Amino acid sequence: MPLIDVSIARGRSPEQLRSLISALHTAAETAVGAAPENITIILREVDREHWARTGMTIAERDHDLTPAQTAQETTETKEDNA
Repeated sequence: MPLIDVSIARGRSPEQLRSLISALHTAAETAVGAAPENITIILREVDREHWARTGMTIAERDHDLTPAQTAQETTETKEDNA
C-alpha cells in the first residue's frame, strides 16, 4: 500500500496538480507493482512565503529579493501604515 506524500509550492493550476497525481499514481503501479486501489497520494500545497531554502523563501526568490531587502520592505510598509 504505497502512500506518496508530496509537498509542492502553491501556484500550480488544477490541471497541473491533477497531472502530477496521475503521474505519481502510474509510477507507483509501474515501479512497485502496486494495485491501483491501494495507492494513496497526499498533495500538500505550501505558501511560497512559508517555504525557504538557504535562508530565502520561494516568494523572495520569485522577486529576486534578499532576506535583508524583504525585511526592509516590511519595515517601510509598517512605517507607511503608521
